[in-house]
Amino acid sequence: MNDTEILERIGNTKEKILNEIHKIIVGQDRVIEEILIALLSGGHILIVGVPGLAKTLIVKTLARVLSLSFSRIQFTPDLMPSDITGTEILEETASGERYFRFVKGPIFANIILADEINRTPPKTQSALLEAMQEYKVTVAGKDYDLPRPFFVLATQNPIEHEGTYPLPEAQKDRFMFQVNIYYPTENEEVKIVETTTIGYEPEVSSVLTREEILKLMDVVRRMPVAPKLIEEVVQFVNLTRPSENSSVPKFIKEWVSWGASPRASQYLILGAKARALLEGRPVPSWDDVRSVALPVLRHRLILNFAAEAEGVTSDMVVEKLLNLV
Repeated sequence: MNDTEILERIGNTKEKILNEIHKIIVGQDRVIEEILIALLSGGHILIVGVPGLAKTLIVKTLARVLSLSFSRIQFTPDLMPSDITGTEILEETASGERYFRFVKGPIFANIILADEINRTPPKTQSALLEAMQEYKVTVAGKDYDLPRPFFVLATQNPIEHEGTYPLPEAQKDRFMFQVNIYYPTENEEVKIVETTTIGYEPEVSSVLTREEILKLMDVVRRMPVAPKLIEEVVQFVNLTRPSENSSVPKFIKEWVSWGASPRASQYLILGAKARALLEGRPVPSWDDVRSVALPVLRHRLILNFAAEAEGVTSDMVVEKLLNLV
């Protein structure tokens, strides 16, 4: 199948994916779309939301619809790096010869849900973040490649911080998106209660295979982007960085300590390309960039005390900046 045929079919495929997921998940269209965009871009996601909003169920259902292996890791204070990556065990043959055999950890799956990543010490967090970056784990000096696609969704609880180990800003920057999940509407909650208290779980069908997903990821990487759009994205990201440059808005200088890194520019372009592909378009536009700007930038802006004192959030800063361009 060539790229043109893929573009013709992808719009219908997106609808099929949403229809299958909505057999189990009520609402959350924005969250599902952002997860699909990050997956096709080869990025990872940091999910922030209070308990009980179906974060695990969304990811598990998506894995079933996309024919991908799924693994959930519950991060706790006593979790060790080897509990994630795997370890070597000593075995003995019938002849008495001893050897080490590597037993793979739960990280060897296509989709990883790292539940409450901020509840485990930095050493264990680093083991996961290194695997996210390198797509492999190293045990006893030997490298083991992770399955592709490899997609990590790490969750954080925004209301409980006692006994946690917050991710440093440099490690947050490795996540393509920060996706915020909010409470459902009243009508959605009524439907949730109706469908989850009757003892019936609908069957979902697979829409894509692993090979087709890898093909779509390759199409995203090869999708052309207008040089002007790249320049506009870089200029936009530069506006998040407080400096003496006269083009930087006054509110950025007042509220922001540190702006977004060049990685933000890369992810804005990749996210725009993936969104264009899901819409069946051959090239991304500025509207695609606007659609992914919030999840790309909200965890990359470090606000100062003045912003906190005024109740200003990073979402408010990004939206205000988008209104200027």
